[in-house]
Amino acid sequence: MFFFFKTKPNQLKVVSFIAVQILFASFCEAQNKTNSNTQDLKLWYDKPSEKWVEALPVGNGKIGAMIFGGVEEELLQLNESTLWSGGPVKTNVNPESKDYLPKIREALLQEEDYSKANQLTRKMQGLYSQSYLPLGDIIIKQNFNNVKPAFYYRDLDIENAVATTKFIINGVEYTREIFTSAPDNIMLIRISTNKKGALTFDISSKSQLKFSPSTQDNNELIISGKAPANVDPSYYNVKGREPVIYEDPTGCDGMRYQYRIKAVNKDGSVTTTDSEIKIKNASEVILYIAAATSFNGFDKCPDKDGKDENKIASDRINKAVKKSYSQLFNRHIADYKQYFDRVSFAVKDTVNTPTKLKLPSNERLKAYSNGAYDPKIETLYFQYGRYLLISSSRPGGPPANLQGIWNEKLRAPWSSNYTININTQMNYWPAEVTNLSEMHQPLLDWIQSLAKTGKVTAREFYNANGWVAHHNSDLWALSNPVGDKGNGDPVWANWWMGGNWLTQHLYEHYRFTGDKKFLAEKAYPVMKDAALFSLDWLVEDKNGYLVTAPSTSPENKFKDSKGKEQSVSVATTMDMSIIRDLFDNLIEASETLGTDKAFRETLIAKRAKLYPLQISKNGTLMEWYKDFEETDIHHRHASHLFGLHPGREITPLTTDFFNAAKKSLEVRGDEGTGWSKGWKINWWARLQDGDHAYSLIRQLLNYVDPSSGNSRAGGTYPNFFDAHPPFQIDGNFAGTAGMAEMLLQSQANYIQLLPALPKAWSEGNIKGLIARGGFEIDMNWSKQQLNNASIKSLNGAECILVTKVPVKIKNSDIVSQKTDNGYQLSFKTTKGKAYQIVKI
Repeated sequence: MFFFFKTKPNQLKVVSFIAVQILFASFCEAQNKTNSNTQDLKLWYDKPSEKWVEALPVGNGKIGAMIFGGVEEELLQLNESTLWSGGPVKTNVNPESKDYLPKIREALLQEEDYSKANQLTRKMQGLYSQSYLPLGDIIIKQNFNNVKPAFYYRDLDIENAVATTKFIINGVEYTREIFTSAPDNIMLIRISTNKKGALTFDISSKSQLKFSPSTQDNNELIISGKAPANVDPSYYNVKGREPVIYEDPTGCDGMRYQYRIKAVNKDGSVTTTDSEIKIKNASEVILYIAAATSFNGFDKCPDKDGKDENKIASDRINKAVKKSYSQLFNRHIADYKQYFDRVSFAVKDTVNTPTKLKLPSNERLKAYSNGAYDPKIETLYFQYGRYLLISSSRPGGPPANLQGIWNEKLRAPWSSNYTININTQMNYWPAEVTNLSEMHQPLLDWIQSLAKTGKVTAREFYNANGWVAHHNSDLWALSNPVGDKGNGDPVWANWWMGGNWLTQHLYEHYRFTGDKKFLAEKAYPVMKDAALFSLDWLVEDKNGYLVTAPSTSPENKFKDSKGKEQSVSVATTMDMSIIRDLFDNLIEASETLGTDKAFRETLIAKRAKLYPLQISKNGTLMEWYKDFEETDIHHRHASHLFGLHPGREITPLTTDFFNAAKKSLEVRGDEGTGWSKGWKINWWARLQDGDHAYSLIRQLLNYVDPSSGNSRAGGTYPNFFDAHPPFQIDGNFAGTAGMAEMLLQSQANYIQLLPALPKAWSEGNIKGLIARGGFEIDMNWSKQQLNNASIKSLNGAECILVTKVPVKIKNSDIVSQKTDNGYQLSFKTTKGKAYQIVKI
């Protein structure tokens, strides 16, 4: 709103200033009211971002963008989910590998020479994974002669997946609205002003990859380019070796890519040069951005066998411009909200401090880090994790990588790849429980590809049946141990349980959905092949136990009897826990499907011989085959606790191991990187200590200054990205999953409501969480006790419910019974029916 007065010239500045102040106050008041009514589901700021981790992310699973919100120069850093270096996995890269396995086992099981085993294990390494790449930058330049805006605002509305930038210069308001549509696979930027003809700006673009710009007469800027055939990890730098190579004379050249920017103006003029689009005297302009690569599957050369990226990008633009902006916007909103709106979460603000909503999100995060009470920032963080998963992982595309879908660097940290000794799995912990099962699909599909390359790796590297995958992977489903054939440290390069762990996601998808067709056709065959490798990998120790040898505990070391640091040993607890989990899941699946009885009986017999969990002399869960001394008692990985989470081997009913797991976490401490704190939230939730889990939420949400460097202390950046540091998205996803785990657990054969509710969340409600067995659950509580719940049966399965207070089914005589584990309520359900649970 603007006010115009008849004034003398020297009064004009004063009146304009007053008008701007009125506008600013009105706008902020409207924003706060909106925030209050929508559970504060916006990140907002009062200045542009200067660094990448201050920019705001949008995405549709295919196109990702980081929006900086500049005034005179807006920067959008683009990504496309299939734009990776390299091509299909090379085979026969280390034909001598399998010859070393007997020698390593002799060194470990007979000689107990861990140093020798370590050196020999290096001989069983392959090539590094490829890298996820940045697509390019879009630059929008508006010349205001360096006049500073009288008012500035930018936000990310995660309830609608729309980013907005507004500012006022010389009394004129400028607005940019940006979203990425999944149904139309297009990014839209609407730039408008409240003064007719006030928009004059230039659009250009560039890329860190090889590229060439061109324009067309239809107001289109086209960036065409090529990805490298190989990009070495940022941590791997060999003198005399070029880390980025575009041509591969012995294999397959890198993929092609293209993105297009088309400008459609409401008025004014649009012209093009060789490399720019120029807008003059317009009131509204819509930019359509489409992106495509020649990627044609994990097993096809993206150059010679690639798709036509030019046609794909062109077709998307041409189809989109036939629809009006409102049609595209409404299709985007309807598609996005069908997922996001399934879950709501609110914690009552018992102090009632609405002034926090008036703080920009970075300042609000700082205040929270300094101890401010602000439960809405916690529920915002929970929903932000769901927003990021919807935005980075969509059916038909690849899984979310180490940075989701957003990466600014040519040689990203850890190649922005799939790190499958925890990080990739962690990305998908919130998928099923927070009612985003569809977003799990890209990972489930990718596992099918990994199992195919993994069969080759199992045979070539170990002369084994089944399939195996190790520590790192990529778009091409790399499955070999990395390290460039001897240059990697076995503490991270050689680890054999990546494939086994990933199969848990296949079975968990079944447990949540009850989809037997998926179980029979997709999950069971891949799980079985993983078990076939495990059966070949296991050997007997001198006590008759089946053990893994060689074996590592991801990225951690121990001290041998001589006090020397070692990493390669026998039967680490994580190895054995993952194999037990796989065998248990397969046994259950076989029984459910009524198939493969002979194989099921083999697994039952072999499971009985697996090296069991052990408790150390200090009462912790033992991480290694022997009670070795730790090299770092506060190490960020605590992989030996897999059986507590995400496994289901350790529960409150397995008292000794449950207490040992708790003692292990107490000894490890709360220190760690972002993802490490995220896993610890989930562990403490499984230990049913809500207050400890909550203390880790506050640590995870500790503000990290983008200029502070990499302290490795974890936390959250101004744009609420997880700070490993540097940025890794897994901490965001683990935080969301951990909050859900505090409110609902179903990993055992029963559902627990509010198992780890902290005092800080004494009153609240959540709607739409999913429990295993196919149950959609709404709850509200006060004074830290459940008031009532609605349990909707999605499959008609039997429901076994455990609560901390006595409950019953409303208007029935079905009442919970007291047990050692709380109050248990068991009842048969009808598919589609919702059951009302009330406290007695």
